[in-house]
Amino acid sequence: MDIRLEKATNADSQIIFDIQVNAFLPLLDKYKDYKTNPANETIEGVIKRINNTNGGFYKIIVDNSNVGAICIFWKEEVQFWISPMFILSEYQGKGIAQKAITLVEEMFPKAISWELAAILEEKRNCYLYEKMGYKKTGVKKKLNENATLIFYKKVVGNFSPLSALPVNNTQ
Repeated sequence: MDIRLEKATNADSQIIFDIQVNAFLPLLDKYKDYKTNPANETIEGVIKRINNTNGGFYKIIVDNSNVGAICIFWKEEVQFWISPMFILSEYQGKGIAQKAITLVEEMFPKAISWELAAILEEKRNCYLYEKMGYKKTGVKKKLNENATLIFYKKVVGNFSPLSALPVNNTQ
């Protein structure tokens, strides 16, 4: 199975929108989170993320078929956020999400941290992120009586605040 990422353009907005609604509709039905669930987003929201100057959408391509997307943006050039990521249901459970996250992390080697949020009640998703090195931050946000968002962070490499300081090589 050949899995790759391609930067999305405005021409991809409809297919990304359709896959996003398809992927998130079961969660919308299950958790009734009408305010933040991506199935309720407009196509204009997808276009806005595609054109975000601090990030963008990447199509997840499996054997030349678009099966999902992953959206990333950076708070700073070294702090990245993943949201949303989605894959058509018939392609889930095949390692595609894991590979997509690995590929996007490799695309931005200067990143010192990656963050994302997941629905606490979706144990499979939480397991995936934890397996990939993402740690719970302890921050939770109750969406409604049915669902809670839990936040994750992955620190990459041996970064410490002191290593970010400039080095004075003059003596």
